[in-house]
Amino acid sequence: MTRTALEGLGETLSAIDEVVIEATGNCMAVSRVLSPFVRRVVIANPLQVKATAQAHVKTDKIDAGTLANLYAASYLPEIWTPDAATERMRRLEARRYQVVRHRTRIKNEVHSILHAHLIPKCPHADLFNGRGRDWLKRQPVPEDEQIAIERYVRELDRLGEDLAVLDRQIAESTMDDPAVRRLLTITGVNSPVATGLLAAVGDIRRFKSPQKLVSYVGLNPRVRQSGLGAAHHGRISKIGRSHARAMLVEAAWAAAKAPGPLHAFSVRVMARRGHQVAAVAIARKLTVLVWHMLTKEADYLWACPSLVAHKMRAMELQAGKPQKKGNKPGPAYTYNIKKLRDQEMHLAEQAQRSYERFVETWRPRPPNQKVRGRLNPTRLE
Repeated sequence: MTRTALEGLGETLSAIDEVVIEATGNCMAVSRVLSPFVRRVVIANPLQVKATAQAHVKTDKIDAGTLANLYAASYLPEIWTPDAATERMRRLEARRYQVVRHRTRIKNEVHSILHAHLIPKCPHADLFNGRGRDWLKRQPVPEDEQIAIERYVRELDRLGEDLAVLDRQIAESTMDDPAVRRLLTITGVNSPVATGLLAAVGDIRRFKSPQKLVSYVGLNPRVRQSGLGAAHHGRISKIGRSHARAMLVEAAWAAAKAPGPLHAFSVRVMARRGHQVAAVAIARKLTVLVWHMLTKEADYLWACPSLVAHKMRAMELQAGKPQKKGNKPGPAYTYNIKKLRDQEMHLAEQAQRSYERFVETWRPRPPNQKVRGRLNPTRLE
């Protein structure tokens, strides 16, 4: 598994050969090295291969024969290979996700120190901003704990600088992407969510229906059914792009708080199933909405123009664009005018009330009720 050895292997192959490998951490590099020597390099999904051809005896030779037989029979579960730009964006998003998780762990360490010494909750909104840090220095903790807190704060500052660099690289690469601009029109979706979701999805045309995209991010429910018995729908499968699923749930929490149809949907589901299930349901609805918007190349109908302009301006500043100073304000300035912002919120509230009136007549369908010949007057929520 070195570049020189792989090139030597490639020289022994012919231009009509096809190579099959399993997806690993370096499978993309292997594919790039072997592609010039052969007709095609196929990357297989190892989980589906294992489920399809489970063997009691497992060796490299047996696994290679299994892959060859499955591919010859056109039964190999192949994964989609992203282009160079999408692969680079996935790497940047993965590094950003790691930095954010590291920052979260460090903040939790500081909170645990305060909790261990019975320090009350910080009166300020953020423990790690200027006023929060001043309050933190005045707390009566042992000397060794104070030194540990100072070390954690320095580490947070360093990670903040790394995060700013990553955000700038991502913003520079996606600022002019029309798909990113389109996703920013959705309530609750910011630039990290939009860019991370597009990096995970890649080409939306490879998903023939929104249900395919829902399954790809693991938000589809598990189904158990045998014989003529009723199908049992369980928890979500969580099989697929976990990073994209986490970002969709994060956007769902934000969308549930803003006025609009998504808020009305959240209230309706929360009344029956609780806030956790409601967040997952909104994430699934956002996934379906993303598929329709990207496929039909249409913006979100109930977007707030000033908020969208504010998001785009924040993305431009992340990319290193200069600040605009002068007498003529830009489109994002309207977000600071309360009167205009209230007008947009009023339109979103009207859409919310329209959705509530639309679904208030829905009733659960009685069990084992069949619809024949015409539409059922009742509808399953």
